[in-house]
Amino acid sequence: MKNRTSEQLRSKLNANKLIYKALIILLTLLTAFSIYGLIAKDNVQTFIALLAVACTCWSFIPLSFNAIKEIKSELKLREHTN
Repeated sequence: MKNRTSEQLRSKLNANKLIYKALIILLTLLTAFSIYGLIAKDNVQTFIALLAVACTCWSFIPLSFNAIKEIKSELKLREHTN
């Protein structure tokens, strides 16, 4: 982080925010589709597997949030030193 410029950090922050939002939307849709399949369909094995994948992927959300938080703190630190 320290060897990147502020512009590079802002660019990375915006990219991480976009990826974070897309991941949340995608996982919400996958979870909703899995729950719908469990309720409405007869073949539930596929939807149980999809729900397991969705639940596992939700664990990646804090990692993305931590990366965004670190970049923001680095940018604030640079603003205070200048």
